[in-house]
Amino acid sequence: MQVTDIGNKEDGKIWHRKPTSTKGPMVTVVRTAQQGKTVRFLHVAFDTTGESFIAGDHHGNIYVFDIGRNRFRLVQKTGQACTALAFTLRRTSEFLVALADYTVKCFDKDTKQLVSWMRGHDGAVSSISVHSSGRYAITTSLDTAQLWDLDTFQRKRKLNVQQSVGIQRVFFLPHSNTILSCFSDDSIFAWESDTLFCKYQLPVPDCGPRISYKAFAVTRDGKNLVSAGRSNLLHLWCLEIKQLIKVIQMPSQVRTIRQLLFVPDTFDNGANQTLGVLSQDGVMRFINIHTCKLLFQFGSLDSGLTAVDVCPNGRNIVAVMDNGGINIYSFQSLTEELNQVPLRCNIFRGFMDSTCQIIFYSYFTAS
Repeated sequence: MQVTDIGNKEDGKIWHRKPTSTKGPMVTVVRTAQQGKTVRFLHVAFDTTGESFIAGDHHGNIYVFDIGRNRFRLVQKTGQACTALAFTLRRTSEFLVALADYTVKCFDKDTKQLVSWMRGHDGAVSSISVHSSGRYAITTSLDTAQLWDLDTFQRKRKLNVQQSVGIQRVFFLPHSNTILSCFSDDSIFAWESDTLFCKYQLPVPDCGPRISYKAFAVTRDGKNLVSAGRSNLLHLWCLEIKQLIKVIQMPSQVRTIRQLLFVPDTFDNGANQTLGVLSQDGVMRFINIHTCKLLFQFGSLDSGLTAVDVCPNGRNIVAVMDNGGINIYSFQSLTEELNQVPLRCNIFRGFMDSTCQIIFYSYFTAS
């Protein structure tokens, strides 16, 4: 495995010899500053091409890594740690970065210029969701979500909540004007983005253990939502009928789920089937949500992951590691070379008495 230490360089090669190993990451990127101290990377985000991604470190430096051209470049020094990253989609050279001072800034990676500075949050911004048109963005902190017009960088709407009910995440459904808001009491609401009119609420499951939702993922066609949190259960929702249709139990090693993401597939018309599940043990497990087969995994207790992003074309995966480095993987290599993991996910269609062991029992909500 190749390791590239970018140190204090402002540009250079990602790898110095073409990766040949098909197992594990193509390259690991680290940043060692003065006195040999490691500067941790915190967040990563792919652009629309899938060939480049941005990465922010603990010192507030933002780098662009171009996998296709094998180059990296320092594009911004913000001076403070970033809490979220996203590309603006419409103007492909612009990206959004949420910072530790609760502000959100837009920069141009080509000119390295500040485009706009958005203020209004009273807490750290934990996520940025950009509408598929690139026109709007939603920034979310614990007590508020704000809708921004990315043409004018003016705030259009603000969603406040009661102090006792925190916001977990607010985001756009793909290719629609619907916004989903997910709260700390496991309630999920859908809103019309233009008027903030409430379109519907998903029913909070009233049986089985409470999950305390923390992680969410939506298929590219916007029809299915997966939510998870402080358990090894995944809730699969059909948004067309607004019902919980399946509960998937991950292996027993999984106790808390930190992140969910669907892997894009050119031939599935947006009905994504492969779901990545990042758990508290630092392992990313990929499952098929229909067969519940555990397909492959990477990461370990000794080399754990803290955040993962998959490029829009499904070719590459980038993972931020526990040690602060970045691993770049070829998705094709992972699926070809890693051993297939035996089926260890269960489908539930109901819940037995709490004193009984729950094995291959079921929970299904009729449409």
